[in-house]
Amino acid sequence: MTLHHTTSPASGAQDAGAELGGAVIGDFKEAPTVAWPQQHLRAPLLNASAPWLQEVWRADGPVQQGHSEGIHWRRSADLLYGVIELHENDCAASGTTPLQSASRLVYERLFGLLRAQGTPHLWRVWNYLGRINGESHGLERYRQFNQGRYEAFVQARRDTGGQVPAACALGVANGPLSVAFLAGISPVVPLENPRQVSAWRYPAQYGPRAPTFSRAALAYPQGQEALFISGTASIVRHETVHPGDVAAQCVETVRNLECIVLEANRQARSAQPFSLEGLGHRVYVRHAGDADTVQRTLQPLLRGAPVVCVQADICRADLLVEIESQAIHPMPPA
Repeated sequence: MTLHHTTSPASGAQDAGAELGGAVIGDFKEAPTVAWPQQHLRAPLLNASAPWLQEVWRADGPVQQGHSEGIHWRRSADLLYGVIELHENDCAASGTTPLQSASRLVYERLFGLLRAQGTPHLWRVWNYLGRINGESHGLERYRQFNQGRYEAFVQARRDTGGQVPAACALGVANGPLSVAFLAGISPVVPLENPRQVSAWRYPAQYGPRAPTFSRAALAYPQGQEALFISGTASIVRHETVHPGDVAAQCVETVRNLECIVLEANRQARSAQPFSLEGLGHRVYVRHAGDADTVQRTLQPLLRGAPVVCVQADICRADLLVEIESQAIHPMPPA
């Protein structure tokens, strides 16, 4: 059983027997209908001729599927992919904000499914929420999300630092809290960037609870080594650098990607080294008007690697661009 990843114009016509799940990305009212779990990233594409793109994760083995507490999931052998979307207004609870309650509930359900399926190790998570930099109940919404996620990790007796998945959290204009995930039976090898403080060690100035993710992770589908790089931005140590300068933020972000790739190759087991040009990249741009500058700056730095460019809000209001990346390599025979 091997894992495959593709991104192409959406048609909804893929072979439903092979898909684990994926995402549809674009500024749409109705997404293509598919039989497998599909996350809706409701954000405008900035560098595609099609109105939306479809990201698909495929496996080459038999697939089981189901619905559990709002999670649409599919499993192939040792791999599990799922999507859950939850409206905050349905999650009001005493003593917490609706978003904090929603994020805690989403992750509680997610961890329950992982236990039930015997795939306890969370590899990669994609989080999207409305108005991520907005403030309500006296606290920025991203920080509310972090609180709820952290509480669910604690409730499930999971590590909140060190052995944590790769992840991203981006803001869209509106819509439910949307979480997609890949999990497996083997643990990830979490990776950190020596230029940055680990996100789960951020000081209290960034909120009551630090974000619960690693900078990147190596995961091991059967016969493969997958590198998942979390949302990466212009941060050195724990501080934003080059505020207001999108081109400089692009350069700094790629420096961080280069450091993560070096760390990945230091611990990788596959014969083929990871490289910037060998990764697939999704670039989130805060302001659509910066798209040309971002693409012009990144093209030589990423050495011609495929890039999907999306308009979305970054988790800090002073960050203008964020990049997430992935690659899958075959493992040499044992």
